[in-house]
Amino acid sequence: MKEIKPLEHIDAVIEVPGSKSITQRALVVAALARGESVLHGPLASEDTKYTTKALRSMGVKILDRSRRRWKITGCSGRVMPPRRKIFLGNNGTATRFLTSVAALGNGVFTITGEPRMEERPIGPLIEALSGWGVSIRSIKGTGCPPLEIRAEGLRGGSTTLPEGKSSQYLSSLLLVAPYAAHKASLSVDGEVYSKPYVHMTMAVMKSFGIKVKANAELNHFDIQRSYYKAREYRIEGDASSASYFWGAAAVTGGRVTVANVPRKSLQGDAVLVDILAGMGCRVNKTDSGITVQGPTELKGVEVDMGNCPDVVPTLAVVAARARGRTVITNIEHLRIKECDRLHVMAKELAKLGVKVEELQDALIIDGEGPEAALNGADIETYNDHRIAMSFAVAGLFVPGIKVLGEECVAKSFPDFWERFELLYGE
Repeated sequence: MKEIKPLEHIDAVIEVPGSKSITQRALVVAALARGESVLHGPLASEDTKYTTKALRSMGVKILDRSRRRWKITGCSGRVMPPRRKIFLGNNGTATRFLTSVAALGNGVFTITGEPRMEERPIGPLIEALSGWGVSIRSIKGTGCPPLEIRAEGLRGGSTTLPEGKSSQYLSSLLLVAPYAAHKASLSVDGEVYSKPYVHMTMAVMKSFGIKVKANAELNHFDIQRSYYKAREYRIEGDASSASYFWGAAAVTGGRVTVANVPRKSLQGDAVLVDILAGMGCRVNKTDSGITVQGPTELKGVEVDMGNCPDVVPTLAVVAARARGRTVITNIEHLRIKECDRLHVMAKELAKLGVKVEELQDALIIDGEGPEAALNGADIETYNDHRIAMSFAVAGLFVPGIKVLGEECVAKSFPDFWERFELLYGE
């Protein structure tokens, strides 16, 4: 249990770990590349540990001499069947990415995870890979992991992803498409959610020598046969992790600079600072970091968060400190994350006395400003790192908040609590 102490004034400069999203994409691309790549500033966390361990079991050499620099000797797209099942915990990104990576091999691959992972759907990815000639099945017939892939490589040609609610399905397919036996074509039915993550995937691929041809709607892609070229690659700070510190500035009227998220970030979650500006914060963006200065009083906003779901918990907490109504829409896909984040945020905020309404695809928060009569509570995190970190921000303005299962932050931000303490100064 972690008790958070309220804080009236913040003036801090913080660095956050490398982007989890970029690290996992760069790991996969470097693993499939020809030659030796060096990743600078990668995220060392529970999730990326699962990813590196799985890639090693498939024959990829990954040398982690320090947390700041990893060497990866790529396999030129030829992955080996591991001796054991591939266990990925509750790492949804790795489960989806490595399912497609396994399809490049020749042999049987079994992918498993924690019980929550067995509730997270992967059927659309199974269907799309089947269209590229992959023999793959949900072992329990649920459309969720565990999975069995009887791999003989990707045939390529045309396939369709039946829905775009999780951009991870789409990114997974794009990452392996250059290694198909024939030129690959991919279409997506329905709206593509979290488009910035798809752009991120294509940007990482381009950095390693593969350019994807995509239409403006991001629902059709053509990928030529080719291979990734090894290189040195620097990973920017994680904007999702930075959100808690920007949120801290917003709710306290303080000032926080996150020094290693650049102005021109690859990450869609960096848009949170623009939303905070709409709530009354002052924002300064430079090539060496982004600064947020909180106002005397925040105001509610209405915002579509379909493209940046990971920072919804942060915004929801900030909205509880604002005056007026905040409406966060287009977030039904939060229900298939590490927990049902939409429901959990509504439930835990209500414990504090926040006026919150949960809709199928939205949260409505009626804030009463700094004088709101909010109360402390024990916050259940449901083993979800983002719930824990967002309610740390709530503890800065609501006395008596205790975060249960605080160790779950190891999934994406192992030293979060140590860095959070830096907000309090010496």
